[in-house]
Amino acid sequence: MSGSSTTVRAAVVQASAVPFDSDACVAKAVRLVGEAAAKGAKVVVFPEAFIPGYPKGLNYGLVVGARDPVGREEFRIYLDAAIPVPGPHTQRLGEAAAAHGVHVVIGVIERDGGTCYCTVLFFGPDGALLGKHRKLMPTALERMIWGFGDGSTLTAVESPYGNIGAVICWENYMPMLRMAMYAKNVALYCAPTADDRDTWLPTMQHVALEGRCFVLTACQFIRRREFPASVRMSLGDSPDAVIMRGGSAIVSPLGKVLAGPSFEGEAILTADLDLGDIGRGKFDFDVAGHYSRPDVFQLVVNEAPQSAVAKK
Repeated sequence: MSGSSTTVRAAVVQASAVPFDSDACVAKAVRLVGEAAAKGAKVVVFPEAFIPGYPKGLNYGLVVGARDPVGREEFRIYLDAAIPVPGPHTQRLGEAAAAHGVHVVIGVIERDGGTCYCTVLFFGPDGALLGKHRKLMPTALERMIWGFGDGSTLTAVESPYGNIGAVICWENYMPMLRMAMYAKNVALYCAPTADDRDTWLPTMQHVALEGRCFVLTACQFIRRREFPASVRMSLGDSPDAVIMRGGSAIVSPLGKVLAGPSFEGEAILTADLDLGDIGRGKFDFDVAGHYSRPDVFQLVVNEAPQSAVAKK
């Protein structure tokens, strides 16, 4: 990190999406980028699937061995709301990043052909789309609505504050995926999530300690009333029912919670990161370096793109 900044203010955005309305989600994200930048943030992290929303509580009429017509229509609506990458929505997000000179890391649902992918996008302070990460392993029922990413988007992008990477929600429980990211020398480890349980924060503290990196985790706070009334919802009938309660936080390389967790509602949490804490932490533990034992353990990672149709 020679020549890099020694401190940076980071922000995690805890806010509700506007489910199934990608234009409204982007407009809200643009506003929130501005609000985070006004707080002095140079890195702004949004939750998983912020555009066009994480469909928590929906079951799409699925049972083993059968689907129903209403569920097929619910999926069609979701697919239509997903965004192409790159595309007009990513253009607007890039413009917001450039307008405020910030790095933006944001969870989106990406449409590629007839498939949705749970994706994280990285934007630079010049507005460039620096890269993306597609969730490798959707969890449980997510596998019926999202495709699987491959190793080609195990992305770490350069910044003045060290490499920035993202691992989405329960991907963080995949030890080999974490190791692959640690080997990329990730300094700012972003963890967009939909997990709002009490167990999530200690997971983030473990990741910070294991990777000797800053961890920035963002989760939505959203109520039933934010979802269209036409959508079948299994987690609450009252408009005020909390469907996702947040829990966003920022954690230091030695596991100290610098901001959050917040469960009170929408919020922008900030913390000033002393980047020297990364080197201080690596003094006695560098999981991909001096604390590794490649003579005993080695991880092989396939980062080649995978396609159903190969052109020769």
